[in-house]
Amino acid sequence: MSPVKLRADARRNREQLIEAAREVFAEFGTQAPLDEIARRARIGNATLYRHFPTRDDLLVAVYAEEVQALCAAGLDAAGLDTVGRARGGAVAAGEAEALVDRLFEWLAAFVRHVAEKGDLARSLEPSTRRSQLHEEWHAAMVAAVSGLVERAQEAGALRADVDPVDLLVLAAGMATAEPVRVKRMLQMVRRGVVSS
Repeated sequence: MSPVKLRADARRNREQLIEAAREVFAEFGTQAPLDEIARRARIGNATLYRHFPTRDDLLVAVYAEEVQALCAAGLDAAGLDTVGRARGGAVAAGEAEALVDRLFEWLAAFVRHVAEKGDLARSLEPSTRRSQLHEEWHAAMVAAVSGLVERAQEAGALRADVDPVDLLVLAAGMATAEPVRVKRMLQMVRRGVVSS
């Protein structure tokens, strides 16, 4: 079943609601009043509930966009298209260091994502749907980091035994640290995974 096509005004309303929700959730947390989201979006409550019947529906929409943006940035940094195919073929000579830079820039963005947006995903009501969404989001993030790791390995810039999921786990563990400490820890990880 394909997604329902929205009229232009309905699509605009939906986008305004998601943007307002992103701001309100960041400001007041995931239990913020939905009325405030509708007010900031300058849209009536009935329209909010027509697009997002439950708080979970709105949380999913906001978080899904965050994940999509993060993963798209990873694929783009790796020089891959949206299905993971290399744009322009093999890694060019001299691009190895730049690939490692982009990998660690993306990992820093991932740490910020976990620190700043993790509450959105954790706030979803426990359900089969939540488990499925978490699996989908995790798979998308693994695909993004895998593209970066594999391209850097192809260029000979990363050790062959570097596992993309290990890097995600390490980075996720850094999310509670202050930014200066995160930067230092990512530099330590980088020194441990680059090819000598």
